[in-house]
This record gives sequence, structure tokens and C-alpha cells, in this order.
Amino acid sequence: MIDVVEIQNILPHRYPFLLVDRVTDLKEGESVVAYKNVSISEPVFEGHFPGHPIYPGVMIIEGMAQAGGILAFKSSSKEAQEAAKDKVVYFMSIDKAKFRNPVKPGDRLEYRLNVIKHRGNIWVLEGKAYVDENLVAEAELKAMIVDR
Repeated sequence: MIDVVEIQNILPHRYPFLLVDRVTDLKEGESVVAYKNVSISEPVFEGHFPGHPIYPGVMIIEGMAQAGGILAFKSSSKEAQEAAKDKVVYFMSIDKAKFRNPVKPGDRLEYRLNVIKHRGNIWVLEGKAYVDENLVAEAELKAMIVDR
């Protein structure tokens, strides 16, 4: 298990844009399971939408990408992991994105990502997001780890 303090040692993101609270399972080079607790106190709900709060799909995709970044860094060599503070993960593409059900305050959003392909500093991941075992979003993500 990887808690939010360790996540902050891996990812450069911070509040309000750190979208992974905990990693519950990680198989290096293969898969990651992580989650975010969606709270009504998040700034995004001030405008999306007043009186009918829905967590934006782009934030779900970004959370998937952050979980994928954790997987990529943890799957790297020890030397590369030590150099993580000098690296950042960039999106190259987002394909086949689908949003199945709305995510609301109080939901626990679980990200499940599997490696489709990894070559050098390029990662292609299949991402799915669930709330209570119900699929809420999915996408294929391509990312690159680069120097800051």
C-alpha cells in the first residue's frame, strides 16, 4: 500500500490537483489499483454544478493518469525512482474515453490500470474507473516520462 505522503514523493501534483489518495495494489510493470475519495468540499463543485454536483470526467481521466504515473515510476529501476523528483509524466494521447455513470460527492473513485505496452519511457495503459464496482469511466492512455 502507498499512502498520500509517499504519493507526493512520486508525483509533482498538490492540492487541489493531487487526485490519488492511496494505492492499494501495485504489480510493477503490470497494473495498479488506487482510489480517490470524492468530497463535496473540493473546489470543482463550486461550479460543476451548483445544486447538482457532478465530478468532471476530465478529472477522472487525470486521476487515472496520475495512478498510471505512480505505476510507471514504481516500475522503473531504483536509480530512476531516485531521480523521480526531476521527472514528470506527460500525456501523449487519450483514446477510447467513455463516461458511463456520474460520480458524486461521497463516492470512492477506484482507478484500475493495466499496462498494454511499455517501451523505454513510453507507457500505454488501459484505465478504468469504478464506484462501488460499477464502471463509471474508461480510457486508453499514452504517456511519456520526461525531464522537468
